[in-house]
Amino acid sequence: MKKYIPEFLTAFSIVFCGTGAIIINHISGGSIGNAGIAATFGLIVMAMVYAFPEAQMNAAASLSMALFGMTEKSDAAKRILFQGAGAFTASFILKTIFPESDTLGGTNPSGSAMQSFVMEIFLMFFLMLSALKMSDAIKENQSFTGIVVGGVVLLEAWFAGPISGASMNPLRSLAPAVLSGNTANVWIYLTAPFIGAIIATTLWKWLKN
Repeated sequence: MKKYIPEFLTAFSIVFCGTGAIIINHISGGSIGNAGIAATFGLIVMAMVYAFPEAQMNAAASLSMALFGMTEKSDAAKRILFQGAGAFTASFILKTIFPESDTLGGTNPSGSAMQSFVMEIFLMFFLMLSALKMSDAIKENQSFTGIVVGGVVLLEAWFAGPISGASMNPLRSLAPAVLSGNTANVWIYLTAPFIGAIIATTLWKWLKN
């Protein structure tokens, strides 16, 4: 359990803080702003990387690593299960606190579905590749992993948030979508991040070999 509790805690923290910032920005008339929301996501991811470096935090990453034999499939399934539990717990608490929120900070495309689908593939590709390349870094440079990964999340949420919501994490989108009842576009965020993660892992393994 000590191996999987961090997956619950990191997913819970990311969804609670990140989607919480979106909810508060909406009900407060934009007091946080897109930059503030992006910073919230980036900073909480950075904090979780340093607090729980053993956690994978992202179902797309966990599945991709399992497909390439970097972790056992049963281990990946348990990690994803605990990540889902953390994400849904966070969204449930936010729904209790902010019952007036219609979306609970969920992700929805502002343009066409295909536009956001392609965007999410690239967002996850850059994030996954950055994380994998940091795992290759010498021990001294690995201390910057949290800054690099959190910085990529912040950057991508900043410029892509107004277009696709910058999910980069299937469960971060699934939990608020299900609990708010806004599931029309959730397929985008349940497929594109997995594709991006698999492409990034394929490229990373090719570069290593």
